[in-house]
Amino acid sequence: MKKLVKVVAAIIENEQNEVLCALRSPIMSLPNKWEFPGGKVEEHEDFFSALKREIYEELDCKVETDKDIFNDNTHEYETFIINLKSIKCKVVEGTPKPNEHSKLIWLKKENLISLKWAPADIPAVEQLINEK
Repeated sequence: MKKLVKVVAAIIENEQNEVLCALRSPIMSLPNKWEFPGGKVEEHEDFFSALKREIYEELDCKVETDKDIFNDNTHEYETFIINLKSIKCKVVEGTPKPNEHSKLIWLKKENLISLKWAPADIPAVEQLINEK
């Protein structure tokens, strides 16, 4: 039986209505795919605390999260199943730096589709693009 991994992802928006996109490094699983930054939820954490911790570790900045989960998607990969909860955020301290990722870029929502996304992130990307 495949392991279920609970993961949170940050949809970080700036004042120009752009969204932060992170390129997975060649040494990560799903290399060179784009994703919303985030990571695994630890046993003792809720989704919002986990996201704040992960963003601090990965991007060296602090975020404030929305109160609600924006997108909840379960995706089955070859060796595991991921339950990905995407949450909208704003940076409240620092500037995002790619500590683990190859690259970070800010993109307008309508241009998100131009990137090669990790499969689990695609439903959140589509929801963002179709958002009014």
